[in-house]
Amino acid sequence: MALESDLVTSDAIEATEFADLAEAYRVFAVPKTVINGTAFVEGALPESLFVDRVLKALGIEAEPGTSSQ
Repeated sequence: MALESDLVTSDAIEATEFADLAEAYRVFAVPKTVINGTAFVEGALPESLFVDRVLKALGIEAEPGTSSQ
């Protein structure tokens, strides 16, 4: 997403190197995506499902016909 939009930023953190962050965000498995520090997406998901979950976490409805569900 961050590659496609200047409105999105991302950071990749190595949990074993940043144990304090891993503990703060309760990272027990990877990948774990943290959205604005409050919402989380865990596990590897198909792109369409990942986008749906990010939009839902931001309170944005997916456009009709684009949902993966």
